[in-house]
Amino acid sequence: CEHAPMDKQATASRRVVVKISGEALGSATGTGLDPRKMGKVAAEVVAAKEQGVALTVMVGGGNLLRGAELAATGFDRVTADQMGMLATAMNALALREALENLDVGVEVLAAHAIATVAKGYSPRRVLAAVTAGKVVVLAGGTGNALFTTDTAACLRAIEIGADMMVKGTKVDGVYAADPVTNPTAKRFNQITFAEVIAGRLGVMDLTAAALCEEHRLPVVVCDVAAPGALTKAVGGAKVGTRIVAEPKP
Repeated sequence: CEHAPMDKQATASRRVVVKISGEALGSATGTGLDPRKMGKVAAEVVAAKEQGVALTVMVGGGNLLRGAELAATGFDRVTADQMGMLATAMNALALREALENLDVGVEVLAAHAIATVAKGYSPRRVLAAVTAGKVVVLAGGTGNALFTTDTAACLRAIEIGADMMVKGTKVDGVYAADPVTNPTAKRFNQITFAEVIAGRLGVMDLTAAALCEEHRLPVVVCDVAAPGALTKAVGGAKVGTRIVAEPKP
């Protein structure tokens, strides 16, 4: 089935979910928290919101901890992923602080409520918050081990009836190969989820790509810190790479 708004009276604004990787909030090496970069990302989020968009942000945690990498050292995978979910909560609080410094109302919701820190996620809580003019920041992924925050962002976008998802990364789109190691790699202006899956391009995990394909949820991949990129993406202007479902027969 195709995604559809849960509550048509919730808001007349276009709904957009933005996935921001943890690395986009980190240092030049993609680790830790860089207040300067967080401020730039927050400014881009605010500029996008000012386009009249109901904005929800899903944050990753890779700048602080990656469950899969920790599991590779011998940790139990479920425990490692749970630690990764807690890392996303830290990033969510940091992004909230950066957004509030710009006089924007923010609601942090976690997949599982964290007493004194964040209420538990529900689609209705998201819609109520964005209707009130707040930016919603989501933490904790899906709340389950073995699922990435890419999949979580796609799932939440479908649940709230979002018009699109923007994946904000450190690069300006989807490439045929890693542009860091292969500077001549081709960048796509538009590509289908089927091509992403078949080519294993790595822009998002296969579960996320399949979910968006099934529900026909378009995704734009762009550099979240590039001035104006996020605003262009939510406004429908050409920026980064647009990933779409195959046309129906």
